[in-house]
Amino acid sequence: MGIRGLISQSLMVTWKDLMELFRNKMGLIMLVLMPIFMMSMVGFIYPSDTSISDVSIALVNDDEGHAGYPSASAMLVAALEQMSTDTGMMTITNASSFDEVRDMIQSGEIDGGIVISSNFTSSLIVGKQGIVTIVTDESNPQMSMSLQFALKEVFEQIGTWVAEQNVQLLSPTTINATNSLAIVKPYSVRTEGSVPGELSYFDFMAPGLMAMTVMMSVMTGLPAAISHEREVGTLDGMMVAPINRLTIILGKTLAQTARGLLQGTLILTLAVVLFGVTIHGSILLIFALLLLGVFSFVGLGVVITSFAKDQETAMMVMMTLMFPMMFLSGVFFPIQQMPWYMQDISRALPLTYAATALRKVMVLGANIGMITTELAVLIGFGAVMTTIAVPVFKRAMTK
Repeated sequence: MGIRGLISQSLMVTWKDLMELFRNKMGLIMLVLMPIFMMSMVGFIYPSDTSISDVSIALVNDDEGHAGYPSASAMLVAALEQMSTDTGMMTITNASSFDEVRDMIQSGEIDGGIVISSNFTSSLIVGKQGIVTIVTDESNPQMSMSLQFALKEVFEQIGTWVAEQNVQLLSPTTINATNSLAIVKPYSVRTEGSVPGELSYFDFMAPGLMAMTVMMSVMTGLPAAISHEREVGTLDGMMVAPINRLTIILGKTLAQTARGLLQGTLILTLAVVLFGVTIHGSILLIFALLLLGVFSFVGLGVVITSFAKDQETAMMVMMTLMFPMMFLSGVFFPIQQMPWYMQDISRALPLTYAATALRKVMVLGANIGMITTELAVLIGFGAVMTTIAVPVFKRAMTK
């Protein structure tokens, strides 16, 4: 065979494969959508600046004041409220204690807290620094660091203004008798986490990786479990067997459930043993969330696989859906720092709620009452998709 014949036959094979691609409408659509999704996520998921806005903060004012003197904390609170109104950086709600702030962080109601010490006014009066504590959400280290930096800048600005007033009002004799540090920097800002101990960035990553792995295990396993068997003919054998077709779906689902739980357990074990991740919540609740995550993704996987013409198309559709969920669900990057329109999209993804629930339980020690929203979304999504999956699967198998 000459070179011309070799090239001619190669082009014929190429044309045949391309024609098969063009005849597969769903595969062709996914071929175009996947790069569009990837570029859109990379281009829009990350914020254009490093500033934060509309952060929810709980304020605890424990200042007991000092007899005969105006409350210094009242001026600080007023300055914080005015600055939040002018800049839109944060929204302030009131809380009664540090424990309430911690509970609000665990339940996801707020992003952080500010606690003004009980001796705040009296410390300033006797020439000492007034203590302000920033309470952070340790399940979100990037957001926590951004919040610490922003709030410290705020207190620095307010403190500078107070220092200028003090220097103008105090006489030289009083200044000499006063702690100079308290005059220049009247506020001492400290940081305290909502849970004890030092947490690493992997503590933030591990729960999201567990949820993502469960999703990927289920959604990549189903095309092989259904589409591949349909292509090779083994699924037809099960369809003509004297068993209910619902049992086929249940059997496939249980197999993917076992696979997802096995991989989730492996990641949890490695996170604890190799990377020193500390689990602050219930182990049983963590496994229940993994099981619920499998349930919420199985129905979606069955629906997609049933509509797909072959295993290749099913895998392409699965990957097109999985990549946006991986990037937009807060597994690698905090949702709060995404542009608002990306945050709206993330709230429609089940992986967001699975990762958030696992992170609350593992990092913050949340109980079942603090993750009711996430549980409701996962159960609801799984129930809806399973209800759709059963008739769709039966219809696809009769074609």
